[in-house]
Formats: sequence, C-alpha cells, structure tokens
Amino acid sequence: MDLAIGVIIGAAFGGIVSSLVKDIIMPPIGLITGGLDFTNKFIVLKSAKDGTTSFDTLDAATKAGAVTWNYGNFITLIINFLIVAISIFLVVRMLNRMKKPKPGAPPVAKDCPICTMSIPINAKRCPHCTSELGAAPARA
Repeated sequence: MDLAIGVIIGAAFGGIVSSLVKDIIMPPIGLITGGLDFTNKFIVLKSAKDGTTSFDTLDAATKAGAVTWNYGNFITLIINFLIVAISIFLVVRMLNRMKKPKPGAPPVAKDCPICTMSIPINAKRCPHCTSELGAAPARA
C-alpha cells in the first residue's frame, strides 16, 4: 500500500516539478542567457522532404519531416530530474530526523551476540541465526 501511495504521489509531484521547471525556473535562465529557450534547441540531422535544413522551431522541423536531435529537451529533463532528486532527498532527510530516538529513551533493539544482527530487545531467540539468547532483560 505504501508503494502505491508513493507512485501516485510521485506521478503528481512529477507534474508539479515539470511545471516548476517549464514555467518558473527556465524563463529566468532564458532571460539571463539572452532569451535562450532550451526546449527549442535542436540540430537537424536529416533535412526535410523538401530539402529545407533551417528551421526556427522544433515544431516546424517536425512538421516538415526533418529528423532532429533534441538536446534542449534533454537539458530540460535533466533539470527536472535534479529538482525531483533534491526534493526527495530533503523530504527523506527530514523524515529520518523525525524518526531519530530521543536521547535517554530506552533501547528498542539489541545486537545478537552470535551473528551481530539487530533484533528486538525482548527477543529470546535470534530470527537470523536462531540462537537462543537467554532471558529477556527485565523492564524497569
């Protein structure tokens, strides 16, 4: 169930990030670079059916039947990915900070003396190596 929720939220978040990059981040970058619009950057690999090799926009090249190499779209998608990756990193980092046990809290796990795997504090047998651990410690 958690995975399904993650996929749904991820898909919705992807649309938000695409809009963020396309509508918020790329216009200032284009302004700084003198009107550069990455989504319209391409190289014509094969001329159009009528022999034309120079086009103003990617749409015009595609409609004319030219084969293009769309490196500008790739740059935009890399920026999208980096924003998503940084956002997810920050969310996971925040969640991990919230999950840290408070100092002075009683331990909830211990290490098995045989296989050194982490096991619940009240375990009488290690689920990893099946060794008997003796009596569980008494709770105060």
